[in-house]
Amino acid sequence: MKKTIGLFSLIGYLLAAVAQSPATPDKIYGDLFHQVQMSKIFPDGKTFVDCIPKRAPKDIMYDYGLRKGPQLDLKKFVEENFELPHTPQINYVTREKDVVMHIKNLWGVLRRQPDSVTISPTGSGQGATSLLPLPYPYIVPGGRFREIYYWDSYFTMLGLKESGETAMIENMVKNFAYLIETYGHIPNGNRTYYLSRSQPPFFALMVELLAEVKGDSIYADFLPALQKEYSFWMEGADKLAPGQFAKRVVKLPNGTVMNRYWDDNPAPRQESYREDVETAERSKRNKTEMYQHLRAGAESGIDFSSRWFADKKSLATIQTTHYIPVDLNALLYKLELVIAKGAMVKHDDSTASLFRKKSDRRLAAIDKFCWSRTLNFYTDYNFRTRKQSTIVSPAGMYPFCVFTKKPDYMSLLARRAGEVIKEKLLKDGGVTTTANTTGEQWDAPNGWAPLQWMTIWGLDRSGQRELARDIADRWMKLNIDVFQRTGKLMEKYNVVDTKLEAGGGEYAGQDGFGWTNGVLLKLISKYGLPK
Repeated sequence: MKKTIGLFSLIGYLLAAVAQSPATPDKIYGDLFHQVQMSKIFPDGKTFVDCIPKRAPKDIMYDYGLRKGPQLDLKKFVEENFELPHTPQINYVTREKDVVMHIKNLWGVLRRQPDSVTISPTGSGQGATSLLPLPYPYIVPGGRFREIYYWDSYFTMLGLKESGETAMIENMVKNFAYLIETYGHIPNGNRTYYLSRSQPPFFALMVELLAEVKGDSIYADFLPALQKEYSFWMEGADKLAPGQFAKRVVKLPNGTVMNRYWDDNPAPRQESYREDVETAERSKRNKTEMYQHLRAGAESGIDFSSRWFADKKSLATIQTTHYIPVDLNALLYKLELVIAKGAMVKHDDSTASLFRKKSDRRLAAIDKFCWSRTLNFYTDYNFRTRKQSTIVSPAGMYPFCVFTKKPDYMSLLARRAGEVIKEKLLKDGGVTTTANTTGEQWDAPNGWAPLQWMTIWGLDRSGQRELARDIADRWMKLNIDVFQRTGKLMEKYNVVDTKLEAGGGEYAGQDGFGWTNGVLLKLISKYGLPK
């Protein structure tokens, strides 16, 4: 009983601590932040924004004001005044030869205990940090990703379930519900600099996963959080006239309401500040618009890919906010269904009926605007040009994972989509993220665990089980081969040349790795080890 009271007290304290919108590193450190990020004194722009000050930030800034100038050794000043972020798992030495045992041991390495209250809303207190404290234990992805991440966590949970770690799944779902209650949405990750955006809304699927273990009461328990997340994504929809758009909502000329990715902060991403400034300058486009497109790409999780490029080649032509993404809208369709399920469990028939109707309308809209008869595949829809994208990506498989339609009809579409996957995306190590090679990390030759799983799940669920198994076997073999060579499970893989590392992106390859671990365990459980 005392433990329960103590936990509620902690949650209350956390809520009070973040009642004000917490200050972000750029606001706290001003010119120091700008100079550190633009000077690139650390190879990774995420390093400084994750630092913890050794004394009150106002005192650090006072001294910086006195000393700044050509003679100041900026890196030395930062190291004197800040505790650099550490990554505990780099000290982990792989001794296991069995990949399943390795992953089960890694859960302990990637586990984080409930956070102490070190956030300072104004950034004025000693020990102020960008970390948003969470009341329950959680799993981080690994490497530079030292905090919980939204969409990563669903795929991590798939493996936690196979490991019997139900309590951890519930803790993570509770943490996400806490974030929704506290901030109105689930941020990209639990950092102040991530608060202006979310990520692909997998919370409904997390709740469904937990309900599979603990029963339908889970839907009712998390119904308020589900509804509040839905309100976040739909904010402003009721005020739009046909042809208008605002934040994450688009009302098409025919009155259909759909969603897009967005970020509320029209500035360079703090964790990739120099990269965004240089990209915007190189593009010769309006800088504010560029930052919005780049940040929206980060909210999509697909950062970055030719999927968002006007010319299909260059980041300088990014136009993320112009698209109605098929994956986002499929996930929001699922959210509507899960809200209806929660309302039904609570015997709220009117709410259940309302959200079933919403899901029916969204399903029809996705079919109308995102199913390409030319490609025989679901793609994104550019609402500015009123044209479907010609980029084929695993995002087009999300509808097959969540749609509730006649099985024969879905099987027909899946057969067509399967042929497209075999022609354009299937490689020795699994499916590529697109067919285009641009140097970006979410293009060929790279493959990623979450997109392998959504492709495999969608095909299997729609009757294309042979192709699903083939992709699973290729991906598992690649993961295990790399593990046996290096002792590591990586964030992403080269699925075209399986002897080479994946590349692209704004940082070096990371190992650990939450969603790779989760998907691999799930696939091994479903299919067994590849032959």
